[in-house]
Amino acid sequence: MRIDVGVRTHSMAAVCLLLGACAMGGSRQATVATSGSPGGYHGAPSSGGDFVASNPAPSHAAIDRGSSIVEPVPDRPGLGTSWGEAVSAPISFSPFVRSAGSPWAEVLLHYNDAHGASAHAAYLGTHPQPLEVYAGDGSLSVSLVDQHGRTLPGYAANGRSLVVGEDGQRYRLVVRNATSARFEVVASVDGLDVIDGQPADPNRRGYLVDPHGVLVIDGFRTSDDAVAAFRFGKVAESYAAQTSGDRNVGVVGIAIFSERGAVWTRGELGRRDTADPFPQRDYSMPPR
Repeated sequence: MRIDVGVRTHSMAAVCLLLGACAMGGSRQATVATSGSPGGYHGAPSSGGDFVASNPAPSHAAIDRGSSIVEPVPDRPGLGTSWGEAVSAPISFSPFVRSAGSPWAEVLLHYNDAHGASAHAAYLGTHPQPLEVYAGDGSLSVSLVDQHGRTLPGYAANGRSLVVGEDGQRYRLVVRNATSARFEVVASVDGLDVIDGQPADPNRRGYLVDPHGVLVIDGFRTSDDAVAAFRFGKVAESYAAQTSGDRNVGVVGIAIFSERGAVWTRGELGRRDTADPFPQRDYSMPPR
């Protein structure tokens, strides 16, 4: 299984990751795109998503965004995503040209611990269930899974998707593609791009998911060969709180871009399947 990251041919370089299926066994690789070419990177984490040497979050000096000084963050309830151990996840490059400047679909996932998710769900008036969110016309799905590949439970109501996690639990972001086309996936966690750790923007390049493929994003990318695993943790200890601030902690964002050219999505196949050979009976009219 491969994960690719696409890039716009008229702008900055992008990263495409080629990763394995959600199953923990087997080698995985990812792909990233570059500017000036229609391609992206390809790469793969080690077999079974094995961990490598400890990879602590960078110091404030190493992650300085420029002018601001990171101040101590007051305690907040619930979970954030911490900078976890290093995980092998090599990448390579592959071409990808977006069909449009705006995403084909977008997915938003809120996450929290059981108490916080329950409180949020009560606020929205809903109940828990295994949670997999479908994007666009349902051709792609997004979920958070644990280290064994099991979909995390959650709530869905009033347009909100609330995933339940546990403090210290490792998780992965999984995108499944049920079409015969490639898509580019730009992902963010706690408002930070999963590839460069900067404040997220859908105009940045993302990972590529192959036709009928599964994209697995294991963590924040630290190099062409590794990522820092996603782990639920205290808000004050989250990667976001230690870098740009905790304002957007507790949310995962996915912007999905279709590739230039015809795309056989479920919606398009449904239109083809229900095409009416006799939509009306009338006299012929001259062309407009």
